[in-house]
Order: sequence, then C-alpha cells, then structure tokens
Amino acid sequence: MVEIKTNFAGLALDNPVIVSSSGLTNSVAKIQKLEAAGAGAVVLKSVFEEQITAQAGNMHGYGSPEADDYLGVYVRSHALNEHITLIKEAKKVCRIPIIASINCYSDSEWMDFARLMEEAGADALEINILSLQTSKDYECGSFEQRHIDILRHVKKAVTIPVIMKLGSNFTNPIALINQLYANGADGIVLFNRFYQPDINVDEQSFTTSNIMSSPAELADKIRWTAIASAEIPQMSYALSGGVHSGTGIVKAILAGASAVEVCSVIYQNGEKVIEPMKKELADWMEKNGYENLMQFKGKLNAKAEGAVTPFERTQFMKYYSNHE
Repeated sequence: MVEIKTNFAGLALDNPVIVSSSGLTNSVAKIQKLEAAGAGAVVLKSVFEEQITAQAGNMHGYGSPEADDYLGVYVRSHALNEHITLIKEAKKVCRIPIIASINCYSDSEWMDFARLMEEAGADALEINILSLQTSKDYECGSFEQRHIDILRHVKKAVTIPVIMKLGSNFTNPIALINQLYANGADGIVLFNRFYQPDINVDEQSFTTSNIMSSPAELADKIRWTAIASAEIPQMSYALSGGVHSGTGIVKAILAGASAVEVCSVIYQNGEKVIEPMKKELADWMEKNGYENLMQFKGKLNAKAEGAVTPFERTQFMKYYSNHE
C-alpha cells in the first residue's frame, strides 16, 4: 500500500491536494463537500484589502476627522466578521486543515486581522500580496521589501503557520524566498494567478481572458519550484496553477513541492475530480516502487544531476542550437 500523506508548512495533510482560495471555499457547505470529495486542506475565500478599504472610505464625510477615523476603524474591524464566522463554523464540522487567507497589497492592519483569524481557529494563514508595480518612479526592491515587512509584522501576532503566496512577477523569486524564510515564513506557494485582461475589438472595451488555468501553465511553476526547492530546501513549497491531473501532482512533487493548490479543475469538473487525481498519483507511485511521497519529493529539482541547465534555460533557440 502506498501512502500519500504529506506535510506542508507544518500542516499534516492526508494528501497533497489543497483547494485554493476561491468561490469554491466561501461557505461551510462547500468546504464539507470538498472534504468529503477527498481534499487534503482548503484555503478560504480571501479577505481583500480593496474591499475593506472601499467600505471604510465610504464611511467618511461625517464632518469630523475623529468621527471619520472612528467609523473607518469600526468598518475595518467588522469587515472580517464573515470570514471569522466561516473559520469558526468550518472548524466545528471539518477535520481537514482550514487555512485563512488575506489578499493585500500594503502593510496595514494585518496583525490584528491575523490574530482574529488565529483566535477563530484557523490552522494557518495564507498571505497573498498581489500587485503589479507599474510606476515609473518605482524603487527597485521595494515590492519585495513589502512582502518581508508584512510577513514580519504578522509573525509577531500569530503562532500558526504563515504561508506566503507569491506572484510570478519577480526578477529573482529565489532571493525573496530566502529572505522570507529568514523572517519566519512557514511555506511558499508558487504562483498566484493574475487577472487576465483582454480587449473586445468589436465593442472596443476591456474584457476578461483565460479565467481558468490550463495544464499548459504548469511548466513555469515546475521550473521555479524545482529551482527554489534546490536552493532553499528548508522551505516548504506548494505549486499552484496548471495542476489538472494526478500526473500534475507527480510532477510538482518530483520538482520539490509538498502539496499543490487546485481550483480551475474543480470548477470545470466538480469536486469529484479529486479522487481520480489522488488515485492517479497512488497508481504512479505503486508502478514506480514508491511507498511515500518523501521517497521521490525533489528527485528532479535543480540539484538533480544534469537538471540545472534545462531549468535555467530561457531562450527558445538554445534547445535547437545543435540542429541545422
């Protein structure tokens, strides 16, 4: 019998399939269905900084700075009620780890928010600092430093594991991961998926493109997971984006991940797709003589013999340099 249990960011999981933050995880009923379908853990629908800021801003204009400040704080402190209630109710009925989620872009009141989430019973906290840096006056390194500052402040407030979910828009994510590890991050998720804009040429308006991920997106996540797990093996990694099958899970673990975050495949096929993914993983392990995930985790990361060059290649023509 093969064993597919894993440990990610200090969390003991029955299997490496984590359902990522989305509309799939915004109610207790949905989370129960995901648990029954075989998910190893869930990340709750995020609390978004933009929503809290907008709600607080709408309370201004009462004629007194003191009143405006009081009402803004009141709104921010109560904006978490729904999320806190979801944590409490999910923990009452679910056995799998419940990971709270904050989606933010500034170093704000996250210490207090994180503390409330821990008190509500969250098993871990995922922080998602998602923002494009587009100002011509941008100071190089300031966005990376913002990640470190937020992490450092949150770590002072909670004792539960803190997981950092990174975007893919860094010159050197390895250097940032190293700094996050030094400042107490318990896990890293590679990568968050940006909103995909498109243009409707008939209406000459903006629209959305590629809402769902596809298996084609897995390659870049494998590259960076393989490099990061080789350079900073002390860190715990999850791969997110493009995992649509058990084979995708196998690839993620061979690259050095401990778990995967999935979302689009469940939207497209329903939560019942989880068990076939797990079975495909287990069947592959049995076929190749592995009894547990640790026996092949990171086997093909960038420290593997002959693997560094292909992971670090960037130019298409290098693959064909020996062909006339």
